[in-house]
Amino acid sequence: MTIQCPTPHHDDEVVLLGHGAGGRLTAELLDHLILPALDGDAGPMEDAALLPGYRELVISTDSFVVSPLFFPGGDIGSLAVHGTVNDLAMRGAWPVALSVSLIVEEGLPLAELRAVLASLGKAAQDAGVPVVTGDTKVVGRGAADRLFINTTGIGQRHGSLHPSAALARPGDAVLLSGPIGLHGTTVLSTREGLGFEGDIASDSRPLHRLVSTLVPLGADVHVLRDPTRGGLAAALNEIARDSSVAVEIEESAVPVPGAVASACDLLGLDPLVVANEGCLVAFVAADAAESALAAMRSVSEGAGAVRIGEVSPDGRPAGRVTLRTLVGARRIVEMPLGEQLPRIC
Repeated sequence: MTIQCPTPHHDDEVVLLGHGAGGRLTAELLDHLILPALDGDAGPMEDAALLPGYRELVISTDSFVVSPLFFPGGDIGSLAVHGTVNDLAMRGAWPVALSVSLIVEEGLPLAELRAVLASLGKAAQDAGVPVVTGDTKVVGRGAADRLFINTTGIGQRHGSLHPSAALARPGDAVLLSGPIGLHGTTVLSTREGLGFEGDIASDSRPLHRLVSTLVPLGADVHVLRDPTRGGLAAALNEIARDSSVAVEIEESAVPVPGAVASACDLLGLDPLVVANEGCLVAFVAADAAESALAAMRSVSEGAGAVRIGEVSPDGRPAGRVTLRTLVGARRIVEMPLGEQLPRIC
């Protein structure tokens, strides 16, 4: 059996490592324990896997453990739908069906559970994807943190759009569909009572309609990735690694909202590693970059799309991500070693 695993920043946090682990530590766990045990493919860690025997169908599974359950701009219910739909979209697929499983801790107020499920149902309806099956388990007090949601999504790929984390090429333009850092800073501020949530809200939203605008570009769209856990830094490092290319981005081109920048300055965080739930990064052929930007900007989800960098023309040094700073210097953008903002998705 060959298993194509989802990206480490969504589906793989385990109690063995604790909430503080992520990035490289989790990748090591995948490489040395999980994949060998499952006879897993050592290839690129994609957001969704091709369904064996049905190459136009993709499947993704995800678990959502966000705390708090409700935050400005969303909640664990809508987040579960958006996150799963987006994982399918990053493989160029339109969502066909979802499954939803609930693990509910004894004592969770029914009013809160009802609100989460109403939000989940509305998000699924708005995305145009039915919830076709599911499961519910109630566990004792202390056995879970109020509510966990597991989802599985099935999607059908657009005929001409087959992006993969391993397909970035020298000379590609790197595009970003919107501002970064909104989800992670909103959740952290709400949980810790920092006060920034009055100025910001999570960007949680489905991206499959945005991806559909890129269908006419077909094979010129090489990579799509939503920079969730680990933020833009993790997404770019994963792509550089899986495609064996070097990526350089411009600090001045990366859109960071003022409130996010202020929160990150106060907390000592780098906006590049803060989670997002409503933007994507795309690697496209250089001569298709302007067409891709125009297509993305034609819908609200991509209204703020910008070009933030490129793949080194010779692809070297392979696997490295570099940031050109505001003063013209360069610094290496590392894969986040630990999870700076735990329990955000």
